[in-house]
Amino acid sequence: GSLLQPESLLDAAAKRVAGSWAFERVEGRFQRIPEPVQRRIVYWSFPRSERQICMYSSFQPGRAAAAASPASAAA
Repeated sequence: GSLLQPESLLDAAAKRVAGSWAFERVEGRFQRIPEPVQRRIVYWSFPRSERQICMYSSFQPGRAAAAASPASAAA
């Protein structure tokens, strides 16, 4: 059997921060955040499920294609 890898302390902490605070607040409150820590907080700040991504996204299928077509530009 395979052994499961435990979550790193960095990921556990970054996930907790991302779940509690907006990244902008983290940046504004703490002066010097190491780059690897910033990357993990940003990573965990994004939604994980397709449903959450759709809920928070402004992208609507068909709308971008219509905006890019020459017919809509002429109108």
